Amino acid sequence: MSQVRVAGFSISLDGFGAGPEQSLEHPLGRRGRELHQWLFGTRFFQTMIGRDGGSDGVDQAYAQRAMDGFGAFILGRNMFGPIRGPWPDEDWKGWWGSNPPYHAPTFVLTHHARDPIEMEGGTSFIFVTEGIEAALEQARSAHDRADLSPTSPSSPHPATDRGWGRTCCGRG
Repeated sequence: MSQVRVAGFSISLDGFGAGPEQSLEHPLGRRGRELHQWLFGTRFFQTMIGRDGGSDGVDQAYAQRAMDGFGAFILGRNMFGPIRGPWPDEDWKGWWGSNPPYHAPTFVLTHHARDPIEMEGGTSFIFVTEGIEAALEQARSAHDRADLSPTSPSSPHPATDRGWGRTCCGRG
C-alpha cells in the first residue's frame, strides 16, 4: 500500500516554499530562489534542466532521495504555472519544458478543468477540480504501490492540515 510522503521540500521559517508575486519572471516568487539555492548546484538539478555537471555532495544525495520511490505526485496549480483563472488556451505545459522531473502521473489541483497532458519521460499532468481528496484517490488508483508526494510551494499544504505527509526524508 502506498503512503503519502513529503520529501525534498524547502520551506521558510514562516511556512512557505516560495516567495510572493509568482510570475513568468519569478517562477518561485520574489526571492523564492533563495529557499532553493542549495538545490541548483546539484547534479540532480543540472540533469533535470538538461545540463551536464553539478555537485555530488550531501545536497545531491538529498535531492536524489527526495524524488526516488514516488509513483504519483499532487501539485497545486501555482506549482504547475503562473496562469490564474480559466485557462486561456492549451499552450502552457508547465515550467519544466517537454520533460518534467516527475516521470509519473502528476495531479494538478485547480478550479478550472483542462484535458490531461502527456509529456516526455512518463510525466502526465491530470487536472483535478474536485479537491485534494479526489486528487489523492486518483493518485492512489494510478499507482497503488509507490508513494505519493503532495507538493505545493506557495503556501502551507492542505495535505499537512489533514495529517497526511508525516513521513519525510531529512536533509543531511
